[in-house]
Amino acid sequence: MHVLILGNAADAHAAHIHQVLEQRGVSVAYWDTQQFPSRLCLSWQPGTRRGSLRLPNAQPLPLTEIHSVFWRSFSGVWVPQLNDPRQQVIATQDAMSALRSLMQACPGRWVNSWQAYQFHQEKPLQLGTAQQLGVAIPATLISNDPIQVSEFAQRYKRAIFKPVYGGAHTQWLTADHLNPERLRLALSLSPVTLQEYIPGTNIRTYVIGNTVYAAEIRSDALDFREDEAAQLLPLDLPDAVWQQCLAIAQAFFLTWTAIDWRRTPTGDYVFLEANPSPMFLHFEQQTGFPITDQLVALLTA
Repeated sequence: MHVLILGNAADAHAAHIHQVLEQRGVSVAYWDTQQFPSRLCLSWQPGTRRGSLRLPNAQPLPLTEIHSVFWRSFSGVWVPQLNDPRQQVIATQDAMSALRSLMQACPGRWVNSWQAYQFHQEKPLQLGTAQQLGVAIPATLISNDPIQVSEFAQRYKRAIFKPVYGGAHTQWLTADHLNPERLRLALSLSPVTLQEYIPGTNIRTYVIGNTVYAAEIRSDALDFREDEAAQLLPLDLPDAVWQQCLAIAQAFFLTWTAIDWRRTPTGDYVFLEANPSPMFLHFEQQTGFPITDQLVALLTA
């Protein structure tokens, strides 16, 4: 059995899963896409099952012998700097196209798949899909129109903003942000996601296959990821929310995910986001939930 981890040993979560798999006698290796095409080789014959990966200092590994892939991180490809910018673009596009094709052709179990990764890149679609499932979401605006942004801000007593794609923490929307000149300049550079602030408690649920774990996150920070003192307390979910977790994972093409919610003072659950490659070690240590064992079982089943 061959299991690959998309990422490298510099990531603590990737290294953790690698170590546990190795301890259990599984043949495991890192698949670091930044080594392609300079140190990592791939071959594939479309229309056949013939394809292989050759990791650095290793023999070719047929795609059919890859039992599963754990998607921890994807950093694209790396093409050395070329003197001709046009050739640089062509080389990078060719490398990415070949890599994407092979990743989708690899028949092993992906935790998670390229399709799930792509869907996550379009976060506004997550919210729309969740709402179509009957899941409550915050009032949300994605825009780079200063008029629309100002009107949205006026409709809600408190609002927050965050990047459309991700990569930065949530912030309060203030009067300074709405200064016309500042707003015009900021929105001429990129759109923004605005949401009504949902009062209540942060809840994180992990879905692994058909298993759901949940914890209340006690923190006074707007974005609990900034709070090192945040408390994680195991929680029994209402049956309806438990079913929504499974429905969200399926609709988002996720075999495993962390879903963030806000539980309002009246007990309603409001969906915020689902992550296809969440951190879990701290959560596991604080709650005692056997996330590692569940992931390893999924990868080796």
